[in-house]
Amino acid sequence: MKITFINPPQTNSKYKFIGVVAPPLGIAYMAAVLEENSFDVSVIDASAMDMTWETLEDEIGENSPELVAITALTPTIEQALKTAQLVKKVCPDTVVVMGGYHPTFNYQELLEKDFVDIVTIGEGEYTMLELAKTLENDGDLAEVKGIAFDNVVTPPRPLIMDLDSLPFPALHLLPMDHYRLLNMKTNVATMITSRGCPMQCSFCASAALHGPKMRLRSPEKIVDEMEYLIKEYGVETIAFMDDTFTLYSKRVKQICAEIKKRNMNVFWGCTARVDTLSEEVLKEMREAGCITIFMGVESADQQVLDQVNKKTTVDKIKHAFEVSRKEKIRTIASVVLGMPGDTKESMGRTIKFVQELKPSYAIFSLATPYPGTRFYQQMKEKNLIKVKDWSKYTLISPIIDTMECSLEELRKIQSNAFRKFYLRPRYILSQVWMDGPILLKTLVAVIRKVA
Repeated sequence: MKITFINPPQTNSKYKFIGVVAPPLGIAYMAAVLEENSFDVSVIDASAMDMTWETLEDEIGENSPELVAITALTPTIEQALKTAQLVKKVCPDTVVVMGGYHPTFNYQELLEKDFVDIVTIGEGEYTMLELAKTLENDGDLAEVKGIAFDNVVTPPRPLIMDLDSLPFPALHLLPMDHYRLLNMKTNVATMITSRGCPMQCSFCASAALHGPKMRLRSPEKIVDEMEYLIKEYGVETIAFMDDTFTLYSKRVKQICAEIKKRNMNVFWGCTARVDTLSEEVLKEMREAGCITIFMGVESADQQVLDQVNKKTTVDKIKHAFEVSRKEKIRTIASVVLGMPGDTKESMGRTIKFVQELKPSYAIFSLATPYPGTRFYQQMKEKNLIKVKDWSKYTLISPIIDTMECSLEELRKIQSNAFRKFYLRPRYILSQVWMDGPILLKTLVAVIRKVA
C-alpha cells in the first residue's frame, strides 16, 4: 500500500513569518513506524516547500497514493480541508485520513465533509499502523482503536507509554534543507524527549492531547538521536519541543551529563517552567550546549496566573529570568494578553513587566481558546468566544471578549506591546551585538505582522 503524509500549505503559521520553519515531527514519527512495518511511505511538506496548490496537486498525482494522511492545527484546518478536496479530485479512490490537534477534538465537524473518510483521535503512530494494515487486508475499521468514520467512534487507543520503543522520526522523507530558525543559515532539527504534562495549564492544547502523565524517553536514547541528527544531517541546532523539558531537574542533569560525556558539538534550546530553573541546573544546561530557553510568563497579574492554572508566581518568573541571564542563556518570554479579567491597566503592567525581565525575545500572544482545552470550554460556556473562523486562531487575531476592551482595542494593545519591546534603541543594540544582523530581519518581520 502506498501511503502519503501531507503537511498542507500554510499561509498563517504563527511562527513562519519570523523565519521559523520546523520539521513536522508528528508526521515523521508516523512515517517511521509505517516504514518499519514495510509500507511504502512518502511525505509532502507543502508548508516548508512553499508549494502552490497547483504544485501540490501535481505532487499528489505523481505519488498516486492509496492512503493519504493530512495533519492539521486549528488555524490551518481550512488548508487541510482544501488539501483533502484536492486529493479526492486527483485520486478519487484514495482514502483520506485527517489527524492532529484540531481533528482530534473536532472529528464530527470534519466527517461532515464528503472528502474526509477517517479521522484519527489522539496519538497517531500505532493508530495509523493498524489502520493501514486493516485497509490493506480489507478488515473491519470498527476494530481499529482511536478513529472516527461515518457514524462510528471506536474506543480510544492507549497512550504510548514506552517512548523509547518508537523509531527515530523518518527525517529522510522530509526536505531537511528547507527548515530554518529565525532565518539563520543553520541546519536545524526538532526533537521531543517526553510527552504529556502534569501541570495541565487550562489553555494548553498539547497537554489536552497527550494527557497529564509525563512519559519520558531515556537520556541515552535522547542523546543517541542527537548524535544521529548530527552525523546524518549535519544538524547544528536542536530545538526540544516538549511541553516542559525542564520539569524534572534530575533528568535534565542526566541528559546534560550524557551530552558532555560524548563530547558533542551542538547547540540546543528548550521549553521551561520558571519554577524549575536553578543556577545549578542552568549551569549544567549551558555547559551541555543550551543557548535558548522558551518560558511561559503569561501575565504579571497573579490572579490571571491562578485562573489559567499556571501554578507559579510572579516572583518565580523574575528569578528564572535573572538566573538565566546570569548564565548567559538567551530567553524567550511568552506572554498572553486579553485573558478574561484583563483590563487595559493590567495588560499595561504585563507589558512593562516583560521589559523589566530583560528577555532576549518576547512573544505577545492574544488569548486563544483552542478546542479540547478547558479554556475553550470555559469561554464557550460563558459565551465569550466572538470569532468562529478557525483561520483566525493564530494567537495574533483577537478571539474573546475582555472586561473593557473591544477586539480591535486588543489588537492595538498587542501591536503596541511588540513595538514597545522591540523598538527600544538599547535593546536593538544589545541584541544585534549578540545575534548579529539577522535580528534586524526578524524585527522587521515582527513589526510588519503586528502593525
